[in-house]
Amino acid sequence: MRLLIIEDERGIAGFLKDGLEEEYFAVDIAVEGKSGLDMAMTNDYDLLIIDWMIPGISGIEVCRQVRKSGSTVPILFLTAKDTLEDVVFGLDAGANDYIKKPFEFEELLARIRVQLRHKDRVEESISAGPVNINPVTHQIFCNETEMTLTPKEFALLEFLIRNKERVCTRSRIIEHVWDIHFDSDTSVIDVYITFLRRKLEGVGCKNLIQTIRGIGYIVRES
Repeated sequence: MRLLIIEDERGIAGFLKDGLEEEYFAVDIAVEGKSGLDMAMTNDYDLLIIDWMIPGISGIEVCRQVRKSGSTVPILFLTAKDTLEDVVFGLDAGANDYIKKPFEFEELLARIRVQLRHKDRVEESISAGPVNINPVTHQIFCNETEMTLTPKEFALLEFLIRNKERVCTRSRIIEHVWDIHFDSDTSVIDVYITFLRRKLEGVGCKNLIQTIRGIGYIVRES
């Protein structure tokens, strides 16, 4: 899953990016309102984390503009404001939730997961053939055998299974599994596909991921 953080304090933004990438997310960062709004409007994100007080366009205005476009992407505010009026103002602008600074990373992560569960209609697991993934607990089973994957391997397989029976181009995979600043060389995808295939074959799940030559990959049920 792909997140956008709009936060002008680079230390906080970097801390969040590192922590969320360890939790299997692809993370993009913007440090001011205009660039953040441009990124939110031109890319496909699963959730936005927006600091209320950012340079240029305020976090509130970013939120309003995103909602005005018709987007229903979950939005979570980071804010030092804590009065009831401020909270209501932020929620009325279109935010789904907020967390007050300073905050614990574990609480932020829990709030993100709540929003993503709502977004996916409390989807507890996804599957393709004998493979079953729980995106919340980050567990994956093949033929009832639990597998151990790296965060990037997990994110890649989750994306492919979420899009099963559809061809996933290399550009789409890079967009959703790696962040926007990743090198445009997509050969790294082939390396990770090789790693995944070896691990899947090791637990009896051969041929789950098929190559569409010159385009990308597809996961089929059969």
